[in-house]
Amino acid sequence: MVREPLGEAAAVDLAKMFKALSDPVRLRLLSLIASHEGGEACVCDLTGPFDVSQPTISHHLKVLREAGLVGSERRGTWVYYWVLPAALAKLSALLQAPTGESG
Repeated sequence: MVREPLGEAAAVDLAKMFKALSDPVRLRLLSLIASHEGGEACVCDLTGPFDVSQPTISHHLKVLREAGLVGSERRGTWVYYWVLPAALAKLSALLQAPTGESG
């Protein structure tokens, strides 16, 4: 964004990610997943820290997945989630301040 203006497709893609992260529960979920031992977390590990129902947590995880922020895989009866590094790299690159002279 600081090197060249965003194209329409990139703006739509990034807006979907930021919209997903604009909810405090989803932002906390992403943080819990990213900081979980081994870099992935079972949905069973993600319901305890919140004062919302399991279906609500599942909805928030679906939003994060559809925004391209997390990946998931069913293993037996549980679903495991991990943060997608490429998505974080996109967000980081967009928010990175330009280097060079200031003022």
